[in-house]
Amino acid sequence: MSIHAQKAKDFIANEERTNWHDGALWHVRNKRDISASGVPEWEALRNTASQIKDNVLSNLDTYLIQFEAAAKANGVHIHWAANGNEHNAIIGDIIDKHNARKIVKSKSMLTEECGLNHFLEDNGIEIIDTDLGERIIQMRNEPPSHIVLPAIHIKKEEVGELFHAQLGTEKGNADPTYLTKAARTHLQNKFFEADIAITGVNFAIAETGGVVICTNEGNADMGCHAAPVHIHCMGMEKILPKLEHLGVFTRLLARSATGQPSTIYTSHYHKPESSKEMHIVIVDNGRSEQLAKEDFRNSLKCIRCGACMNTCPIYRRSGGHSYHATIPGPIGAILQPNRDLKAYSDLPFASTLCGSCSDVCPVKINIHEQLYKWRQEIYKNNELPKSKVTSLKIATKVFKSPSTYDFLGKFARASMKALPRFMMYNKFNDWGKHRELPQPPKQSFKEWYKNKNNE
Repeated sequence: MSIHAQKAKDFIANEERTNWHDGALWHVRNKRDISASGVPEWEALRNTASQIKDNVLSNLDTYLIQFEAAAKANGVHIHWAANGNEHNAIIGDIIDKHNARKIVKSKSMLTEECGLNHFLEDNGIEIIDTDLGERIIQMRNEPPSHIVLPAIHIKKEEVGELFHAQLGTEKGNADPTYLTKAARTHLQNKFFEADIAITGVNFAIAETGGVVICTNEGNADMGCHAAPVHIHCMGMEKILPKLEHLGVFTRLLARSATGQPSTIYTSHYHKPESSKEMHIVIVDNGRSEQLAKEDFRNSLKCIRCGACMNTCPIYRRSGGHSYHATIPGPIGAILQPNRDLKAYSDLPFASTLCGSCSDVCPVKINIHEQLYKWRQEIYKNNELPKSKVTSLKIATKVFKSPSTYDFLGKFARASMKALPRFMMYNKFNDWGKHRELPQPPKQSFKEWYKNKNNE
């Protein structure tokens, strides 16, 4: 059994949680649909965003150089990291330079990807996630299960128990307003004590050298305004050519993510205050390799809205942790095999290929087609389980031989009628574990069609 299949099995063992998780995400998907339907030019926005990203990916080197020059002219320190280890080392050097010991961080999937929290904690640095969902999972020592709603798999009652144990809140009080106020009180001093603030980057503007951060809680702004040094960690694909292009993406991002017209805070950072420092770390970490693969380069258009996860029937009912990757869901199943094909060869198969992910993607990534393409690549690279390879070879021989196919069809229909139930429903029949097999027809379609023609 693959890692995804085993973790999914563990998740769905709790049927109540599975149904709740499924319903919560489908609710978010419905909010997205309602919000998108209120914008008459929605499809035009998607097309425009996709075309802007096409231009970016075709000229990425030019825009990155332009961005670096503009940012440096604004007094910003620019750093380049080839991989996660370099990213962490750069941030470690900045921390050492300032003798910093306390860090606050807003939500950043890139720092999760690079393992920054563990790196800093191993070096004796306190790093506190200040996004409420991120703080909850940090307190639980878990990775996020969703890129926008990192604690979507956790119920409010569990948060109440967690806060009672670690923050001293009232036992049994699971009121969201009460818990949010407790978290705010807990985090307030962390902001003012912080030596450095770290954020992710939603968009970076080549023309201005500025970065844009979209949040609903304002925690990124709190950190950057309070701390004397702020560091923005940015995947190299986050570039937009001009400031005028930003409006296209801000109209798409929040509507696709949560159904909001826009995030509560859309903050622009161009230069540090006179007494402060601003750093931007630009990270590759496999993105150049993905860019070079024609079949998969479109995945770099992703703006991390999470819409593909909210709509995916597999993700909704298997949970984000079943993907055993930083970015879960359909988009993660495309990105992760690029980094380690062997470790993540199960993820492209965690899909029905229904195409719903592609339908909702705000930048029109052909997600389901790329998942299908990855399956082919996995087979070519001999990363399929032997059991699956054997099954496919047998199926190929059967489908290539009409006589064999006809014989096995007749045999199966007869067996389903004649064999006792325990021989049909057992541990080897995965289909029959949760549903009844269909009643076998008297004849195959081929036989029926032939008889009709004879008549």
